Amino acid sequence: MKNRHEKLGIKQTIQKNWMDYAVKMILAGMKESEIRAELDEFLAKEKPYTGDVPKTHSFIKAILSSWFSPDQDLIPFRDHALELIKNENSLNWLPYHWAIISVSYPFWFNLAKQVGRLFSLQDQITQTQILSRIKEQYGDRETVARNAKYAIRSFVAWGVLKDSQFKGCYEKCKSLEINNPNLTMLLYEAALHTEKEGKLTIELLKNNPAFFPFQLPVLTGDYISQNSKNIGVVRYGLDDELLKLSDKSLMWNGL
Repeated sequence: MKNRHEKLGIKQTIQKNWMDYAVKMILAGMKESEIRAELDEFLAKEKPYTGDVPKTHSFIKAILSSWFSPDQDLIPFRDHALELIKNENSLNWLPYHWAIISVSYPFWFNLAKQVGRLFSLQDQITQTQILSRIKEQYGDRETVARNAKYAIRSFVAWGVLKDSQFKGCYEKCKSLEINNPNLTMLLYEAALHTEKEGKLTIELLKNNPAFFPFQLPVLTGDYISQNSKNIGVVRYGLDDELLKLSDKSLMWNGL
């Protein structure tokens, strides 16, 4: 999708259990039409809405469809994520959801990047600080602020942020320790998909503030080049390494 890097799309607070439910239906072998129908019934029972419920459902299903009906160019990435997640306890699915939403909605990843940067400077951050930073990238529009607020509340719902005693002020939750190198490479690949050119230095990936909810193991460029089919490693200078989406991934993205 040509405008994926510009779109916002986070129009409601997303609950992690909704994402879990979508994945469970996929792993059960249900068809897309069956999943969509089941989600209508499921979301109606959740009753987290006010206003136009059918329209709200469509917003939620658009997010959840990142798993069961992604953009054509993201199908290989989704399939890779499913291959990994099917062997993972559902209690540990959060980073997989993080990767899937990030590639489908880079706005989510870019907002997380601003949150992570703020936490590198202070222990508590405010909604005002986050909005100020994200507007520098996406423009000072009401829709940007509204989508950012929903994304922030989603971070809280997912347990990676927590409300402090002061309204509009947040603290970082304990980071999730990830020891699986394949999951780490999936998150790296997701980060590369959020970049229009599909490439970043390995240092920028290792220290990417958008991964603030996680503690990731250190992977070398050699390890990644030998174990990832989707990430290429290019060495330049004496010690610098550039990670980029493989030629196949770049072709899918039209780059």
